[in-house]
Amino acid sequence: MSLRELIERGARRLARAGVCFGHGTDNAWDESAALVLHALELPPLAPGSPATSRVRLHEARRALALIERRIAERIPAVYLTGKTWFAGLELHVDPRVLIPRSPLAELIERRFAPWIGCSAVHRVLDLGTGSGCIAIACAKAFGRARVDASDISEEALAVARINVRKHRLGRRVSLVKSDHFRALARRRYDIIVSNPPYVGARELAGLPREYAHEPELALAAGGDGLRSVRVILREASRHLRPRGVLVVEVGNTERAVRRAFPRMPFTWLQFERGGGGVFLLTAEQLLAAEPLRVR
Repeated sequence: MSLRELIERGARRLARAGVCFGHGTDNAWDESAALVLHALELPPLAPGSPATSRVRLHEARRALALIERRIAERIPAVYLTGKTWFAGLELHVDPRVLIPRSPLAELIERRFAPWIGCSAVHRVLDLGTGSGCIAIACAKAFGRARVDASDISEEALAVARINVRKHRLGRRVSLVKSDHFRALARRRYDIIVSNPPYVGARELAGLPREYAHEPELALAAGGDGLRSVRVILREASRHLRPRGVLVVEVGNTERAVRRAFPRMPFTWLQFERGGGGVFLLTAEQLLAAEPLRVR
């Protein structure tokens, strides 16, 4: 069969099985293509590629076996291939870290415009770095900035180290083991960006099986999903430089954040490529909101 026919066969199988997408792809065809190309050791298809090359029987069997494993074990495709992309950058990913899928990629590609000038960015903190995707993308976006990538998980930092080496950013991206800001002493930043755990207990219990393969530490955030967000809002102002910005993704917990902090002057960001639940606060707004921060 042709490569396209093989991908289409895999897509039909995935669609019938009712697997959950959302870990790098949002449809059966793209998921099948990722798995088939990985199994055949082929590069990603260029947009509009006809994919007419022929596939040998043993190759087709290998690809379909990988798709069957995806279905039977409900392992996200990215964990089966070991790689994904974030802000146009290829990254190594495995079950030690959350799979990158944040709309923050779009904001980083825009260099956080119009919220801060590119020339004003010298120090960036990626709080809860996981795979290092946000830290690495920020280092690429701000070529003269130094980036701290912190995480409480040693396993996550090991994966981030692989990606920092892969992109040759060891001189500008520093990995720090820290529970939120605890190990960062008096360091101050022009940008603090975070995709922290924000899944509440009820939502966590109802997630599709695919999410059980991701580290619970990177997802679970207490009963209401706000455990990490509260710490960040309480402590971030001590680590922001004047005119700096704090950007935090809270996903489906946006409504809970609004309820918990009704007077906090959040700016909720919009994204052309979809996604939401991301707020921005300036250093000055955080300082002015001091009495509102802890709840």
